[in-house]
Amino acid sequence: MKKPKYLFPLLTFLLSFCCALFVAMKVFPNNPFSGKKTAQNSLTDKIQDADIIFQTSESSQCEAVRIATNSKFSHCGIIYKINGDLFVFEAVQPVKLTPLSDWINHGKDHKFVIKRLKNADKVLSEATLQKMKDYSQKFMGKEYDAYFDWTDTRIYCSELVWKIYKNGANIELSKLKELKDFNLTDKRVQKILKERYGNNIPLEEKVVAPSDLVDSDLLKTIIDTY
Repeated sequence: MKKPKYLFPLLTFLLSFCCALFVAMKVFPNNPFSGKKTAQNSLTDKIQDADIIFQTSESSQCEAVRIATNSKFSHCGIIYKINGDLFVFEAVQPVKLTPLSDWINHGKDHKFVIKRLKNADKVLSEATLQKMKDYSQKFMGKEYDAYFDWTDTRIYCSELVWKIYKNGANIELSKLKELKDFNLTDKRVQKILKERYGNNIPLEEKVVAPSDLVDSDLLKTIIDTY
């Protein structure tokens, strides 16, 4: 029996297409054919401008912060959407914008918590968000404040977030504390204090810790990977 004239070319085409599709699914598992979203796209769907993100860092200073504040959180930042991409505005050395995925990778076990104002839809208008971003510009490139001074000369992570909300949106996320309000008795904390201040610890210095923000009654949890 004579085979149809176009059968072999048709089989060749189908086999080539199936092989190409198989390779695409393996090499590019999040391509449009899969119908799945990437992790970044999934986060983009859930996150809004000015959400606050928290993580656990592992330096000796961060360990001291966790002990002094009785909290697992030692670092935080504010999330901004810029041209469709997610960044964390954070006070490190120096103050900068960090891509969200990079920021998450810097934390212990890549875990994090994201929180948002409970009334964000009513309070954080486009004008207010722009004011917060404009105010943020004054801190870009500033030195990290390892001494926790309540000035704008240098700045630390939770101070940055608190001041952006206060001066950009007129919202105090938490009450300010004094350094003496924290647990300073642990030897690891005392070691850091000694290194920073010698014998002149500023016990009455205004302070806000990541734990104060994460426990704020004004915020609700959006994502918790712990």
